[in-house]
Amino acid sequence: MDYSNHREQVAKVAGVIERQGEIEVTLIKAFEANLIYKEVPFINFGNITAAELAEVFINFPILVKPLITVVNVAGRAIVRDLGINIDTYKGRLTVSSASILAGYIMPMLPNELAIPAICELDRWFFVDKEIRKNKGNWEKTVLDAININSRVSFIKRKFTYEEKEYELDAATPITGTFSVGIDIKRIESKRDIHKRADEIINKAVKFKKVYPNTKFYAFIYFPFPTEHLSVQQRLDDSNIDGIYFANEAYSSIEQQAMFILGDAEILLDKSDVEEEL
Repeated sequence: MDYSNHREQVAKVAGVIERQGEIEVTLIKAFEANLIYKEVPFINFGNITAAELAEVFINFPILVKPLITVVNVAGRAIVRDLGINIDTYKGRLTVSSASILAGYIMPMLPNELAIPAICELDRWFFVDKEIRKNKGNWEKTVLDAININSRVSFIKRKFTYEEKEYELDAATPITGTFSVGIDIKRIESKRDIHKRADEIINKAVKFKKVYPNTKFYAFIYFPFPTEHLSVQQRLDDSNIDGIYFANEAYSSIEQQAMFILGDAEILLDKSDVEEEL
């Protein structure tokens, strides 16, 4: 079976051209009373060679991301199709990488495009990246709060069940046989809860089959407090020793971390630490 690359996948979506025309006509019609016509700069990509575009990438690496978003190319597609790994936001490109990338996206670029449109595309993707980054930081904050309040160290660890690896977001000890495993889940949508709950239960079952004398906890972000009880009922499984919910506030995260550590009997007694100091 043949596997298509990103350029071929884009070429197959012929309906995008028809849709663009329909959207433009409909926008003009819908907002006819509020249209403002301005003179804005356009880039004439049709008059640029791949070699010239490569020079742009080399001299102005900050433009790599906004220009590849124009053709809907992400870093993963670049690695897969071209075999090069680049930082699309701020990394400098070698002459070779710049040439390969320019030659790759050149056929997909429109003949011309307004600079404000490119800027808006870049803004959207940058905001999306930062939001996803902050969500990842929440999981890191949970792990930090656990370690600050624990008598033992927790790290992200993997375990193997039937020759397949599974990852726990927080586990102790850091090597050897597990004693406590914690699955940290950030669930943003109500419609995702069944899938995520199944993932948690599935991981708990496999973890307990390998390590039957351990503790397994679920640490969850789910921004619908009135639905927390139904989530607990959904996760009612003998392999899960506790389900804890926290919001984005550190006080909430730390409190739930301490509840888990208390149940596992590894909560740090801070009065002892203060006496040692």
